[in-house]
Amino acid sequence: MPHKVAAFYQFVALPDFEALREPLRNMCGALGIKGIVLLASEGINGTVAGTDAAIDALINQLQNGDLFGKRLDNLELKFSTAADMPFNRMKVRLKKEIVRLGDPQTDPNEKVGVYVDAKDWNALVAQPDVLVIDTRNAFEVEMGSFEGALDPHLTRFGEFPEYASRALDPNTHKKIAMFCTGGIRCEKASSYLLSQGFKEVYHLKGGILKYLEEIPQDQSLWRGECFVFDQRIALGHGLSERDKSRTDQNIQGITDATEIDMSEQSQDSLND
Repeated sequence: MPHKVAAFYQFVALPDFEALREPLRNMCGALGIKGIVLLASEGINGTVAGTDAAIDALINQLQNGDLFGKRLDNLELKFSTAADMPFNRMKVRLKKEIVRLGDPQTDPNEKVGVYVDAKDWNALVAQPDVLVIDTRNAFEVEMGSFEGALDPHLTRFGEFPEYASRALDPNTHKKIAMFCTGGIRCEKASSYLLSQGFKEVYHLKGGILKYLEEIPQDQSLWRGECFVFDQRIALGHGLSERDKSRTDQNIQGITDATEIDMSEQSQDSLND
């Protein structure tokens, strides 16, 4: 039976995030949902799967229920499907950051770059003075990326500040456009660059997944597949699943987690 998959995040002040863990885990358990959700004082980040009715009920509770008190009013949300359940169990983890950059001065709740909708992305990156940067890990970039995008060769997102200080200059790189799987990494990266004096910073709203969902393949600048951190491994145009008979040595064992949980190896976990 096909499963509905929901990927979501929001940067929002959650000073009570530790108290939210058990009620959220119990809610997901009661609905038969599996996946992983990260909670931190800066917000929420998760990918979960279940029946259509269960996922719809969970999202309704997140956005309108008493647990979060309608604080998740700007949830970045994407739906896809999985032929089989792509997670082994339900995990709710407490973190210092929902996407680990390691710079305490970077706060997307204070400032971020300009959101670019999928339909406007092609026109933006076609401008000759725009530097396009893929903020994902190197093994993800190897599987697919946007045509002409720069690969910083990151092994984890926390290396982005060092890369930026070494390779980027606000006096030289006047316009920067960034993207990532679902939007969370490039949103935080945009906040960091703005704090470093860059003036014109853009990021793809909803990330690659939203682009693949909305942009027809014959109009797409995407090449290859988009790695996802669950047992589907990768998605293509229209969020289609890859052929399960395919294997890739560089991604063996990297499943059952959200993009940030795996990309940071859970280094900043407050409590497993």
